[in-house]
Amino acid sequence: MRLLEDRVVVVTGAGRGIGRDHALALARYGAKVLVNDLGGELDGRGSSSSPADEVVAEIREAGGEALANYDDVTDFEASANLIRQAIDTWGKLDVLVNNAGILRDRISWNMTEEDWDLVMNVHMKGTFCCTRHALVHWRLLFKRDGQLQNARIINTVSGAMFGNVGQSNYGAAKAGIMGYTIGVALEAQQMGVTANAIRPGGQTRMSNAVPDDSALGARRKDRSERDTDLPDTFGSELVCYLASMHSGWISGQMLRVGENALEIDEGWQVAGMLPAPDGKQWTAEQLIAGLPKLVGTAPGSLVEFLDAQ
Repeated sequence: MRLLEDRVVVVTGAGRGIGRDHALALARYGAKVLVNDLGGELDGRGSSSSPADEVVAEIREAGGEALANYDDVTDFEASANLIRQAIDTWGKLDVLVNNAGILRDRISWNMTEEDWDLVMNVHMKGTFCCTRHALVHWRLLFKRDGQLQNARIINTVSGAMFGNVGQSNYGAAKAGIMGYTIGVALEAQQMGVTANAIRPGGQTRMSNAVPDDSALGARRKDRSERDTDLPDTFGSELVCYLASMHSGWISGQMLRVGENALEIDEGWQVAGMLPAPDGKQWTAEQLIAGLPKLVGTAPGSLVEFLDAQ
């Protein structure tokens, strides 16, 4: 049985970039995926069904199961429809991945009210709307049956929350999402719902729009040019692990995936790092044993994963 066999997952902003890679990876591990994307431009303008449709077609061509959804996550009723579609189609919902986002980058003194409001709307309100409707569904089931839901909420944050020139609105929104994640984790733990946030990385339409003239940016560019096997994005394997039945022990955490390492962050600091085996990216299946070692709460019965490599 595959890691996510029979798991039903909603991914917002899944038509392009990191969200697209999440959706494809989740489907490869056996999940049924509702691919949500409004299909707008990077700054939030416009809409198109093509991005979501193309991802669904790719999943189906590979033998997976997926449907498209074009609802606006910032609209309270539309986001309720998004959650209902997954439940009506497959009879349940197991995982919500909040990934939808836009950019309105400006230096603070040139930022307009619209630049601020739109970024907050898509990132923060969109995360709230979808999460709220999913939680209502799981709470009703928990109250009716008394069974832990084994459900997952996976939110998306960014290194911009630590500060990035021209991205005070985006960084503030991501910091807000982390605060929201911790609150939801505390509220939902009694019914078997976890909430975590990831800091993914990679080269996408969104990240490429941000100038990076730093020494670190130069090193990343040099490596990507030399290593043609390096994937465009990092984080989807972690999402697949967190979406699985194996991750019920971890909640309220912020995790980052880089090219070859996994980090857990506490506050505004990196609290620990675990190199990937053989210098390669972590896979979702390796994370079953690897992630507990990073957090430091691994049950004694787990294989000493790193020592076995």
